[in-house]
Amino acid sequence: MNTEQMDQLSGIRLAPYIQLATYLLGYSREGGGNMFRHQLDTMAILVDYKYIDSVLLKASLVHDVLEDVTDFNHNVLLSVDFESHDVYKLVMEVTRRHEESKPDFLTRIRSSGSFQAKILKVADRISNMISLGFVNNLDFVERYINETEIYLLPLAGEVNSNMHRELTDLVSSRRKYLQDFRHIGEN
Repeated sequence: MNTEQMDQLSGIRLAPYIQLATYLLGYSREGGGNMFRHQLDTMAILVDYKYIDSVLLKASLVHDVLEDVTDFNHNVLLSVDFESHDVYKLVMEVTRRHEESKPDFLTRIRSSGSFQAKILKVADRISNMISLGFVNNLDFVERYINETEIYLLPLAGEVNSNMHRELTDLVSSRRKYLQDFRHIGEN
């Protein structure tokens, strides 16, 4: 990261969004780990890939709050700072609608999502795939890997070749994990 990027990053006020992410404390994930840490991991992945857009980083910290915290008042998010409305809009863009199937949701992001939504969804999936190494529900792991190959790898290929490479490697390593785990179960 160059000096200009570091200066830009140091000027982003993330603490209020981290505080909102704490609404997810105590929520576990089907894909392993807990929801609060997943928000931070998603942001760290974006910073690692040198995405320092303030709206994107703020949205990464709260991207699951509206979807997963049933009693969360969205007006709290809308009143955080001068970028709150843009953060809210991005979070809603990557939030699955009640009427959407998972394939429809992922197709919507790929076909009509903003660049920020696509990048956020890819970083989110990288975090999710890392967590899959701790999941023992083999059917879930296989479904998730297949979904990643069908929907997220093409999306990642469109937005960032390095993220695509990481996601490809994660798919491969999780397939090997799945194969090894099933082989152990057969013996």
